[in-house]
Amino acid sequence: MDKKPTLVLLAAGMGSRYGGLKQIDPIDGQGHKIIDFSIYDALKAGFGKVVFIIKKENEKDFRELIGDAVAAKTEVEYVFQEQDRIPSWVKIPEGRVKPWGTAHAILCCKDVVKEPFAVINSDDYYGVSAYRTLVDFLAKPEAAAPGLLPFCMVGYQLKNTLTEHGSVARGCCRMNEEGYLTHIEELTKIEKTAEGARYTQDDGASWTEISPDTLVSMNMWGFQPEIFEKLDAAVERFFREEMEKNPLKSECFIPIEVGRMVQAKEASVKVLSSADKWFGVTYKEDKPFVMESIQKLKDQGVYPEKLWS
Repeated sequence: MDKKPTLVLLAAGMGSRYGGLKQIDPIDGQGHKIIDFSIYDALKAGFGKVVFIIKKENEKDFRELIGDAVAAKTEVEYVFQEQDRIPSWVKIPEGRVKPWGTAHAILCCKDVVKEPFAVINSDDYYGVSAYRTLVDFLAKPEAAAPGLLPFCMVGYQLKNTLTEHGSVARGCCRMNEEGYLTHIEELTKIEKTAEGARYTQDDGASWTEISPDTLVSMNMWGFQPEIFEKLDAAVERFFREEMEKNPLKSECFIPIEVGRMVQAKEASVKVLSSADKWFGVTYKEDKPFVMESIQKLKDQGVYPEKLWS
């Protein structure tokens, strides 16, 4: 790998469950956001550029509250995930407000990302070691077989990714003996229970138990730029076959599309592991725990009081 890899941050979500634009909500007394800690960890691990995928209407806030400080340390690009960035023949459904999903978001950055890259959620804390693991893989990518695009993901145990305050969406993974992904299923409503966890696929009419040790994707991926050609086809298929099933809420999810590539023997996904604990702010009620966790990391010397000074 001649160039340092790029970090792509998914930050165009509306934050509907949280009740606000959580990506710019401070989580410590110095005004840092979760996204600041993610970028700090990534730059220390060896990433060389940061790409924010945002909504155009949030650009001013992002530049002032996040992007300008980061731009003083590394190259920064902004990409806008807008509803009209779709095939010309698609008609936007009346009343559609949601973005088109994470696969569509990543496709939006194909003109500015030409090197190996990682993708993360902007409102999740992944831990220091995960970025080092990604950099190592992207420097020497390994495919499960010749001819496959060599992708990777960092997996976490489901029990370490749940919140006490509502449901979450997770990509549940299965692997072969060599540690490559064989199947991934996107479950959009998983909740913690006294016994472990459960999920529903029919808005709560029925529930199914799921092991808390299940390995899940937290949208922390490592890709080669060749994925954009595959995503072009994936988004095209989504609009032709999937959108009409739920015009106002259906989304093109990256775990599902990567899973399709694996099944079609177009790509392989090496499942990496991180020793660090994941945490995030899905709901407002999660924020005190996140603030406490960040302060503990500062007390342990993992982070300075001011990240960008």
